[in-house]
Amino acid sequence: MVAIAYEDLTPGRIIPLGQIVIDKDEMLAFAERFDPQPFHLDEAAGAASVLGGLCASGWFTGSLWMRSYVDHVLAGSTSQGSPGLTELSWTKPVFPGDTLRSELEVVSARRSASREGLGLVQMIGRLYRGEDLVMRAAFTGMFGTRS
Repeated sequence: MVAIAYEDLTPGRIIPLGQIVIDKDEMLAFAERFDPQPFHLDEAAGAASVLGGLCASGWFTGSLWMRSYVDHVLAGSTSQGSPGLTELSWTKPVFPGDTLRSELEVVSARRSASREGLGLVQMIGRLYRGEDLVMRAAFTGMFGTRS
């Protein structure tokens, strides 16, 4: 049986996606390959930046959120992909050793007018360090219906 389908994603629902601890070696490996800006790679450059220290690439942070979304929602669901983001913001820097709390909020849901058996779900993904929001992503998910 499918774990999550369109019918389960009701507006107002908040789905906890677990916690993520920022691993410095993994963070640096990502930055070296995909976002080699000095404040993502070098302690001194990070300290001298407006970010206040060696910090994670926002793309790394986003990829960690995505992994938690896959693990807690998409795997075993009726997901049919996504047409994309409407918003992505990194509101505070993320540092090695930080523990982040991940969640998903369902904002709205409607059945597709053109594709039977498909629902379009507007969602917001968030990452928090304590009570501080560090990332927010608004997007649409496409999910198959049970009926």
